[in-house]
Amino acid sequence: MLHSVIMAGGSGTRFWPLSRKSLPKQFLTINGERSLIQQAFDRCQPWIPAEQTWVVTGQHLAELTQQHLADVPTTQILKEPAARNTAPCVGLAAQCLLAQDPDAIMLVMPADHVIEDAERFRQDVQRACELVQEDPQRLVLFGVPPTYPATGFGYIERNQTIGKGAFEVTAFREKPNRETAESYLRAGTFFWNCGIFVWRADRILEAISQYEPELATGLKQLNAAWGTESWDQSLHAIFPTLKSISIDYAVLERDANIAVLEASFPWDDVGGWEAVSRIVQNDANGNATIGTVLPVDSHNCIIRTTPDHVIAVLDMQDCIVVHTDDATLVAKRGDDEAIRRVIAALQTDSFRPFL
Repeated sequence: MLHSVIMAGGSGTRFWPLSRKSLPKQFLTINGERSLIQQAFDRCQPWIPAEQTWVVTGQHLAELTQQHLADVPTTQILKEPAARNTAPCVGLAAQCLLAQDPDAIMLVMPADHVIEDAERFRQDVQRACELVQEDPQRLVLFGVPPTYPATGFGYIERNQTIGKGAFEVTAFREKPNRETAESYLRAGTFFWNCGIFVWRADRILEAISQYEPELATGLKQLNAAWGTESWDQSLHAIFPTLKSISIDYAVLERDANIAVLEASFPWDDVGGWEAVSRIVQNDANGNATIGTVLPVDSHNCIIRTTPDHVIAVLDMQDCIVVHTDDATLVAKRGDDEAIRRVIAALQTDSFRPFL
């Protein structure tokens, strides 16, 4: 039985001022009429029902998560009392859903990505499940063929094919500089690591136990409390003590039985405002706009406002303008670190309410 696990603990600070601590990126509506976390749920319907959907999010976001995903059972929204990265997140979900289904296969995916072809996504997930059914020890990753030399994604170098559009993995590569990313693009043997996985729940727990035994011990202690009155107390006591480590470092870069499946679906991780130009139709001058926008003699701008507040941009090039009810951002395009500098500057007492 296939279960989906939606990882929804991210902060999405690069979408400031639209995203805030109380409203991270996964709850934003950037394309279409549904939030990103709702789109993550929608694309698995009806072939993964709500009863087989699990969401792992921060405790402070649990109520908002339930509002966006009202069909998901409350008990299957797992509340992290502290951010501990993706390995504890995946392990926690695996243990909880195994209590419901001992033969569970997990589709693990972030809550804040854009995948606009749900049918192709379903078909690729089906291929991944077949790979796992053929070899229950196999851990399947999705790799997206790169279309430009991205420096903000990790890469997977593929080896020989194993069928069904999947390959053995030669190596994982960290986020590269521009020159290295260009060489990856030319080589034609690299995928973007999109952070979407398919595997048996019991197999990933075995791998965590093998490579991160202390983390596995903490998860087993939590498992003993699942479904009991002491669950919340145990979660608050144990989960913050777990090692903070990604599932990539904890397991995937160490295990020998890894397969990367070439994704046929269009994908974007919507990492920041620059991504809007890729997911929103641009006008003749290359401007990507959301809301009531009047660009005059302006080119290659990204502009976001509300329907009842007009932004007029005159004789501007390569800029980002974002208006919200209480904050406005004006920045140059192409500076990936700009928003991080703004967030750092907002840490002072007088500006902290706007975070």
